[in-house]
Amino acid sequence: MNAWQRISVFLALKRNTTLLLGALVLALTGERLWLNFAPKYLATLGASIFIIGLFDALQTLLGALYAYPGGWLTDRWGQRRSLLFFNALSLAGYLVVLLWQHWLALVLGAFLFLAWSALSLPATFTVVATSLESHRHTMGIGVQSMVRRVPMMIGPLIGGWLVKRFDWGQGFRLALMVCIALSLLTAVFQWFMLEPQATTNQAGSGRTTGPRKVTFAGVVASFSPALRELLISDILIRFCERIPYAFVILWAMDHGKLDAQKFSYLVAIEMITALLCYVPVAHLADKHGRRPFVQVTFVFFTLFPIALLWADNFFWLAVAFAIRGLKEFGEPARKALIIGEATPELRSRTYGAYYLIRDCVVTSGSFLGAWLWSISPRVNFIGAAVCGALGTLWFWCSIYRRPQKG
Repeated sequence: MNAWQRISVFLALKRNTTLLLGALVLALTGERLWLNFAPKYLATLGASIFIIGLFDALQTLLGALYAYPGGWLTDRWGQRRSLLFFNALSLAGYLVVLLWQHWLALVLGAFLFLAWSALSLPATFTVVATSLESHRHTMGIGVQSMVRRVPMMIGPLIGGWLVKRFDWGQGFRLALMVCIALSLLTAVFQWFMLEPQATTNQAGSGRTTGPRKVTFAGVVASFSPALRELLISDILIRFCERIPYAFVILWAMDHGKLDAQKFSYLVAIEMITALLCYVPVAHLADKHGRRPFVQVTFVFFTLFPIALLWADNFFWLAVAFAIRGLKEFGEPARKALIIGEATPELRSRTYGAYYLIRDCVVTSGSFLGAWLWSISPRVNFIGAAVCGALGTLWFWCSIYRRPQKG
């Protein structure tokens, strides 16, 4: 076995998982060129705090609503056909935002441009579950999570430079045009990514007569007790994330006096921190068990809004964003827990149902965050930290302390 083969085995890279990574890099780089700056762009277009909260809520809600149909389409159509369809919807959304320079365009366009990223998550789970052995799931998800963070780092750096160089209006539109070009490249890449025979085989585990007849309620009923407990703790943790999510850029730029370029550096710090965690933690989680790493990542979720309370300059904001990067510490392990608890022939739909329930509930966190922000930014951060502490405690009491598989 040569060096490349050893690296591929260690990182759980196989043909299908590697090809999907390329599509993720192209699509997510384009999306992240401008999406991180959308709340500030909305403000420049005259949108109120409520509208910014609404846009953030739509990101959560639509991600939830697309999750289960995305899993259903992945099982029924196969990965290639589904990804191409949702990529076309996203392209239409980008064009709406580019051609109509109004805050309403971002709100309405969200129904389209969020489609691809929402579908790609169930497809990713299906590829990992069908391509790798169960004891390699955390590594497979960890590598894909790591690759996802590369465009999340590069995209804002380029987008921040465009905004600083050409101002908010022209710079934002240039970022959108680059995004559209990358989305077109993604579609070409997807066309050749998976042969029809490979797609059929991969989707086959979800195409048997039994699973195809299972309703949404039946999928939810198949959740194991451990998966239900994980869902509750995950909901509380995502409230912690969502309450300040749309307003972090406002805090950094208005309170910390940062420009768009410096804010992009903060995002880069977050992503680099996350990138350094994924592979070693995924290896340890596959080897020693996943639950301790999930517990630790919930702690970092809770610490981020607390760190923001004292972050009034670039240095302390950088510390806070490094903590935000560490919240990805156990995310691959959490997703691997979902795979491990799912019925094999219902994996895509179990994942979609899990996220549909979680994110539909958490959507209200964006409105709660807007209300808390209208009282005071510090009240917003404290409210988020309380939710994080409750979620961390719930996971420790209900899952971490008792024997569970995974």
